[in-house]
Amino acid sequence: MEQLKLLDSRTSGSHSNDTRRLGARLPNRIVRGARRTFLEFFAGSGLVAEGLKGIFLPVWANDNCSKKAAVYIANHGHKHFQTCSIAEVGGASLPCAELAWASFPCQDLSLAGRSGGINGARSGLVWEWLRVIDEMPKRPSILVAENVLGLVSAAGGDNYRTLHRALIDRGYMVGAMMLDATRWLPQSRPRVFVVAVARSVEIPEELIGGEPGWIHPKAVCRVADRLDGWTWWRMPEPPKKESRLLDVIEWKAHFPDVETEQRNIKLISRRHRKQLDALSGDVVVPGYKRTRDGKQVLELRFDDVAGCLRTPDGGSSRQVLVIRKRQRIRSRLLTMREAARLMGAPERYKIPGSYNDGYRAMGDAVAVPVARWLARKLLLPLAIAADGR
Repeated sequence: MEQLKLLDSRTSGSHSNDTRRLGARLPNRIVRGARRTFLEFFAGSGLVAEGLKGIFLPVWANDNCSKKAAVYIANHGHKHFQTCSIAEVGGASLPCAELAWASFPCQDLSLAGRSGGINGARSGLVWEWLRVIDEMPKRPSILVAENVLGLVSAAGGDNYRTLHRALIDRGYMVGAMMLDATRWLPQSRPRVFVVAVARSVEIPEELIGGEPGWIHPKAVCRVADRLDGWTWWRMPEPPKKESRLLDVIEWKAHFPDVETEQRNIKLISRRHRKQLDALSGDVVVPGYKRTRDGKQVLELRFDDVAGCLRTPDGGSSRQVLVIRKRQRIRSRLLTMREAARLMGAPERYKIPGSYNDGYRAMGDAVAVPVARWLARKLLLPLAIAADGR
């Protein structure tokens, strides 16, 4: 593969008075040898960049969390990364790119969150993203906005409709889809991906359908109903996943004290304990602590899939693993490497910082194979089509 080189050319002369916005202080960037480039807003720990590796070259990325930034930089370098609030970013001096990706905050859209909606204090930062896009001399041909299912399901779909109309008004064709990491990994992680493409792009027929497909569950179909400018994106289905929960486990990982283990195991309901005992061989079963009828219980799931990873402060209890090996039942939290494997991060992926830092970095990210499938099967063909405008 042709080597991609990112070169900085420092601007000379005085800067504009708008030094409060980071874009005004960024050097102009010249990308040589790169056919596809992208900008990543709210880049977090860099799993989107990992998924798009070899398909799109990141020429600029930002996040305001220094701990997530440390993970990104450890794996993708620091030259194109800016640790800052998006409110500090100015679009005028950002490098040109075919694609702009924004995994904007979900707190106000999550059903477990504050439900402030798309104009809430956190999720409302999507408007700062669009403000930056508006300030660019040339808008990217392709935009991707990623968030939780609440984007299309909460508030009767009004949050999505507001974003949809804003993208339509900017001259894009727009449609949303839901991709669940469970199609590639043993983790249930449904996420909504809004893909917008400039109307001037002649889109290949195979990328657009006239009706819903496998990426359009009922929540997406409901929000699309009678919505002006809706596009039914099409992609091939991925092959059936081969990985199992047993494959991600670190069997030699440390367990907590016996008292904590036994306390967790005693919380398993009789029904779930009976199901657990009926399984043969080595067993790994994930679960969450819940309050049922005024009592705390450990609810297990037996579908060989972990629950959705969340940040430590994401409004939900931490996921517990119940592990039976050689007939001995034990329990512990996920290890950091197990969390990374559930996100599809390669073994070489570096995760500096504390356990909580790393768990937050993984729990607030996009699963690598999901981003890669979307890039290969839809975003890259759209970028190629955009070249022919």
